[in-house]
Amino acid sequence: MSRVYEVMFIVRPDVADEEVDKLVAGFESTVTAGGGTVKSTEKLGRRKLAYLVRKFADGNYILLTIEAEGGLVAELERRLRVSEPVIKFITVRIDEEEKRVAKIKAIRATRTKRSATEAAPVPPAAEAAPAEAAEPAQASA
Repeated sequence: MSRVYEVMFIVRPDVADEEVDKLVAGFESTVTAGGGTVKSTEKLGRRKLAYLVRKFADGNYILLTIEAEGGLVAELERRLRVSEPVIKFITVRIDEEEKRVAKIKAIRATRTKRSATEAAPVPPAAEAAPAEAAEPAQASA
């Protein structure tokens, strides 16, 4: 059963861009060789880390969105763990979240939108109540 995952990893800042491209291509080939598909690859650039990781204060962020089996994701995580330029990584399953968002969007699409110019119909009881309240005030004056 294929599931959709986001794999974010941080590469050391002293690694050249060509080396980062080779590293990403290697991880993509691991996914495709294992029977999965790479949906997207985003290089988010160099960013400052919240805390020191292996004595680095910043790193190059890469986000892979893949569709794969659980065993293939475990193999990809193993390769990320033993790869020296990778200083941190996280894998998150997002297919359940996509289903939840699609369900919410479908519910919202079925609702009718009320425009600001349309006035809500006023029930007859609400119209009569203000008139009755005004009459006793005039009688006592």
